[in-house]
Amino acid sequence: MPELPDIELYLHALRPRLISRRVRAIRIASPFLVRTADPPMDTFVGKEIDGLSRLGKRVVFHLEGAFLVLHLMVAGRLRWLPDAAALPKKIGLAAIDVDGGSLFITEAGSTHRASLHAAADGVALAAMDPGGLEVLSAGPAQFRGRLTAERHTLKRALTDPAIFSGIGNAYSDEILHRAKLSPLRMTDALSADQVERLRVATQTVLVEWRDTLIRQAGDRFPERVTAFRPEMAVHGRYNLPCPVCATPIQRIRYASNEANYCPACQTEGRLLADRALSRLLGADWPRSLDELERLKASRR
Repeated sequence: MPELPDIELYLHALRPRLISRRVRAIRIASPFLVRTADPPMDTFVGKEIDGLSRLGKRVVFHLEGAFLVLHLMVAGRLRWLPDAAALPKKIGLAAIDVDGGSLFITEAGSTHRASLHAAADGVALAAMDPGGLEVLSAGPAQFRGRLTAERHTLKRALTDPAIFSGIGNAYSDEILHRAKLSPLRMTDALSADQVERLRVATQTVLVEWRDTLIRQAGDRFPERVTAFRPEMAVHGRYNLPCPVCATPIQRIRYASNEANYCPACQTEGRLLADRALSRLLGADWPRSLDELERLKASRR
């Protein structure tokens, strides 16, 4: 799912291509995409795009006091073509045609989760805000207050859009590794120093990745927005060496997600229990890296 750095990358690429351009047409190919009926999509045709912004993980198109709000969800992506080409078959959801090009909304797979909402004014737009704290501008007191308002694991707190804005599965892994904190540590079990370390790590990781992605893209429209990048420290790097200490990265799976972490950097060498595997192995579940290596050796 595109997260804060990815959405900022899209905004960087879209602003010179869309701002001050008039919408010539909005072509909807998938009936699952548009989630609001009022105002209808055709009322945006002829309007000028006078701004673009981010609302959590959503891209907001500003059109003369009204708004289109796009949530790409997991598999949604954006493409730019210099003319009003045909929408790609199977993955093409919609196109916004402007003078000089077309913005395509695509989604891979058969599960249609991407959404496009219309908002007639700022009040309607505000109602779509999940309410998460904008972490890049959050001071220590704001961050601590939001983090500790409810008891959750750190992984859950960072990825809850009602708590923090724009953070998902990938960058929460990177943040927690930078902060040297376990994804399963509870929010009410942190010292003041650890909370501040987490705040600094959150801001630093998101800004570094935002700036890196924009620098790598340059003037090109980003064609490969992904949650898995080889430069990442832990996310998507199961069993690969930690860039800090060379310990093999571990993971725990839950529902449709997973958390990636370094046992040496984040959990004092302890292995976190994967629910499915720990149920299967029971008392044989390894509690440390040494136990894991002995288990692997016994099965060779």
